[in-house]
Amino acid sequence: MSRLPYTSLAFSLLQAAQITAAVCKGQSLADGLLSRVDITARPAVQEIVYGSLRAYGRGEFFLSRLLERPLAADEVRALLLVALYRIETRPDAVHTVVDQAVSAAGEMLHGKFRGLVNAVLRSFLRQQGALTAAVSADPVAAAQHPDWWLARLQQAYPAQWPQIVAAGNQAPPMGLRVNRRQQDRNAYAEQLAALGIGCRPVGEVGLALDQPVSVDRLPGFFDGQVSVQDPGAQRAAELLAPAAGSRVLDACAAPGGKTAHLLEQNDLELLALDLKPARCRRVSEGLARLHLDAQVKVADCVKVADWWDGQPFDAVLADVPCTASGVVRRNPDAKYLRRDADVASFAATQARILNALWQVLRPGGRLLYATCSVFPEENGEQLRAFLARQPQARQLHAEQLLPDADHDGFYYGLLEKLA
Repeated sequence: MSRLPYTSLAFSLLQAAQITAAVCKGQSLADGLLSRVDITARPAVQEIVYGSLRAYGRGEFFLSRLLERPLAADEVRALLLVALYRIETRPDAVHTVVDQAVSAAGEMLHGKFRGLVNAVLRSFLRQQGALTAAVSADPVAAAQHPDWWLARLQQAYPAQWPQIVAAGNQAPPMGLRVNRRQQDRNAYAEQLAALGIGCRPVGEVGLALDQPVSVDRLPGFFDGQVSVQDPGAQRAAELLAPAAGSRVLDACAAPGGKTAHLLEQNDLELLALDLKPARCRRVSEGLARLHLDAQVKVADCVKVADWWDGQPFDAVLADVPCTASGVVRRNPDAKYLRRDADVASFAATQARILNALWQVLRPGGRLLYATCSVFPEENGEQLRAFLARQPQARQLHAEQLLPDADHDGFYYGLLEKLA
């Protein structure tokens, strides 16, 4: 138990270091690492963790020049990484950051690294100009992405890769989806404006906020008038657009945003599947807040015999597992957790899902293949391979959204099953 006050920067740095160390050792933020932090300190800790992880390679570059030999103590190394991030992003308070980082080090390993943390951070302050200038010569530190990731982007997007990388290093924008069953988008935008929350319309029912805000500030959020959803993710329901009364399958539904959007468009007979009970509960909770109804079932969509009743679906949404390379700014731990070989592994899983779900789609029905990836192996190449092995499939539409100031990165491929 830490003796540091929950409201202190030292406590935030300590907690951020422990979470960052866990990620560096292979644990995902999705495992609830932040939920273990006291709720009063969580926003500050989250900002430091996410910012530090987005700056992949930069802190490591500095430490390689500031330390005489590699540091074996994982949490102390992580403390230095989060402190370096804080120093760079809060230049008006660098000496406070150093002081608080030393206090945080006092809570680690009986405080025996306090002197080292103090010396390294003060050395960084003395050399900051030269070290910062030297970053540009290191490809990984300059781009803040793993080398294999950069190589894939450079091959796939020779002109656009710098913009993709830059977007992945920024804090993400905040988008809203107005529930058309309860609220008009323009009227809701006026409510936001009255509260001093700037926004602009995107897509059919979306709003892009000028600045992120807490959901507590969103009028009617807890009554289901609006949901937080990236405008790029909203394209799924816009493209699939099943008619009222359609029998629809959302095969990989959690966390449920696309499920809800489909139901906000029209009355549907919708089945939502996901592998894990906790994820299915999240889907159900989201639907309850929005006053929507669907059948939610724990199931592996590939094992069709375990969940399908034999009645074909009019529309299928296949929002398949992927590397999440298009949403890395929202999931910055992916820079540490993903490996080059994961692309092929995900592609193999995606192919199995497509093959399985094609069986349950009626002739004349439509399947939307969706990922939040920018790697072609998971997107266009995946669809081309499926079309080559499935003569009954016809591609109606395909689009690759690259991450930018308005939305994250997504791929959509809309297929029709010929009679």
